[in-house]
Amino acid sequence: MSLRHCVVIGGAGAVGSLFADLLQTSGRQVSVIDHIKPTGNFPFEICDAANLTIDAREMVRTADMVLLALPERVAIEMVPSLCTQMRANALLAHTLSVQSRMSNAIETLQPAVEVVGLNPMFAPSLGVLGRSVAAIVQRGGPNSDELLDLLSSWGGKVIRVTAEEHDRLVAAMQVLTHTTVLAFGAALRELGVDLALVSTLAPPPHATLLAILARISSGTAEVYWDIQSANPYAPAARSALFNAVNQVVSATSSETEFVALLDTNRQLLGAELEVYQSICAKVFDQCRQTSADTSIPHTPSPL
Repeated sequence: MSLRHCVVIGGAGAVGSLFADLLQTSGRQVSVIDHIKPTGNFPFEICDAANLTIDAREMVRTADMVLLALPERVAIEMVPSLCTQMRANALLAHTLSVQSRMSNAIETLQPAVEVVGLNPMFAPSLGVLGRSVAAIVQRGGPNSDELLDLLSSWGGKVIRVTAEEHDRLVAAMQVLTHTTVLAFGAALRELGVDLALVSTLAPPPHATLLAILARISSGTAEVYWDIQSANPYAPAARSALFNAVNQVVSATSSETEFVALLDTNRQLLGAELEVYQSICAKVFDQCRQTSADTSIPHTPSPL
């Protein structure tokens, strides 16, 4: 075990506390640096990440791994000084939703430390068991290998990608998805329908979109902002959605074109078609059960 002492900067936040708890459960000594007190039972230092105290710098100096669970701007700004404080061959890990800019910064610095980027592709409250974690090993070694082995031992599915592959995939999986759902909410507002009445009538596809809209709208705005604003491939994803809406509009002018559109989407799913049909059936069945168990009162809107 080479990762004996791990420091989590931003360890009081949702992602940071997830990793701090998992590392501690695995027998590692974990210290937390944040501007607020962490909830777990960790040695901690309260300070700003961009202005570490003497005690915080000592934590960094003696750490086998420093994990940054911070917004991209803050993480990139502090990396140059952080790498000079860390001991040689220690591991610098970060949990950014956009990886290419950090990757470029590391390439410029050429630090004497191992570097791995991690992006848990799930909300921290869901836990890592059975869920995917993107891993970008930029400067590998025994410490990064141990961290990825730990992720696997916690039940995570470690998917290795490059920084560019990560950002392209995230633009499709998150930027496009979130834009679609937020646009759905904006369209509902524009239509001016009575949402309470809609809820009593909503078929499963609509109810599912409402549920996702509720989740995203109630999430941490900073996380969604980072995904939409910092990813270099985000504009292309939003542009693709705009063009796709126009394709659907065009297809409604001809039944032949509309049938062709559905066929094109089936071809896109390919061998995964039946997998996602099954997932959809399970989701819709859950919607039906939830609707049956929950009474949603309706108060007509004033005319």
